[in-house]
Amino acid sequence: MSYACASEPLRAANRLSGRTLYRWRHFSVDGGPVMASSGVPIVPDGRIGDDVRLDALVVFAGGNPSTIEHGPTEAWLRNLARRGVRLGGISGGPFLLARAGLLAGRRATIHWEHLPAFAESYPDVEMTGTVYEIDGDRMTSAGGVAALDMMIELIARDHGAALAAAVGDWFLRSELRVGGTPQRTGTAERLGIADPRLLRVLSHMEANPTEAPSRLRLARMAGLSVRRLEDLFAARLGTTIGRHALALKLDRARRLLTQSGLSVIEVATACGFQSASHFSRSYRARFGLPPSADQAGREGSSRDGSGRDGPGHDAAGRTAARSQSNRTSPPSR
Repeated sequence: MSYACASEPLRAANRLSGRTLYRWRHFSVDGGPVMASSGVPIVPDGRIGDDVRLDALVVFAGGNPSTIEHGPTEAWLRNLARRGVRLGGISGGPFLLARAGLLAGRRATIHWEHLPAFAESYPDVEMTGTVYEIDGDRMTSAGGVAALDMMIELIARDHGAALAAAVGDWFLRSELRVGGTPQRTGTAERLGIADPRLLRVLSHMEANPTEAPSRLRLARMAGLSVRRLEDLFAARLGTTIGRHALALKLDRARRLLTQSGLSVIEVATACGFQSASHFSRSYRARFGLPPSADQAGREGSSRDGSGRDGPGHDAAGRTAARSQSNRTSPPSR
């Protein structure tokens, strides 16, 4: 999805303008075909490291991008940056740009599933969590249909708002999102909650998942008694304040275990658990397996080059995961 949403707007711009405004080529690690998780192969025009002349290069990364360590890719990206090539990352692609040291001090975004791991690994990047960000000659997108929004914005900057609007119409996109738009739907839509008092509390808890919640403080935030707030949690969510807070912490912990290089102890500490034993018991109770099992799955993925497919990713097929994870698609104009 991310790949199609990034490349198709360029084709549409050419078609609608009647001119060849954009040309693009593909590169993979070894120059061989890259198999998408849908089974569709993409045949590259070259390999990473080739001496090429480009205006821009966009990096796609599927599976678990935090496990991708490929020196030649990082060196190639740095070389292109020194030559003034605009660099972009889509879905997990920003991980590769950050690993190459090309996002330090920049405003950037990444798919929400990777946000906790990215923030822990690269605190020098101003991570926003929006659908896309364009900061000078760096552009990043959360992936999925957000790539379409970013490419239409780039077309507008390159060739005017009228053509960009026509491309949006071409793909039946009646409402384009700007760069600062949040990636996910709001708490009310996701949880089916309409009560504004409960929403204030839930939004605060989601924004601060590692915080040890004070029931009294949350109740004051809602303008309710602690007992009434607990009643709302039971009636609307079927849980308690404490259990909901614990679930948020554990969900964050799982994303860190599977998407970062942190150890189990480091994840437990980062997520606010007071002891490794409490973390392990709670993790097993929620997910049915110990945290070490998810960590082992991540490390095994790193060793064999396979990636864990996830929402919003150009996830790799198991037989071509490393090529997929380092796939690049550079549009040039």
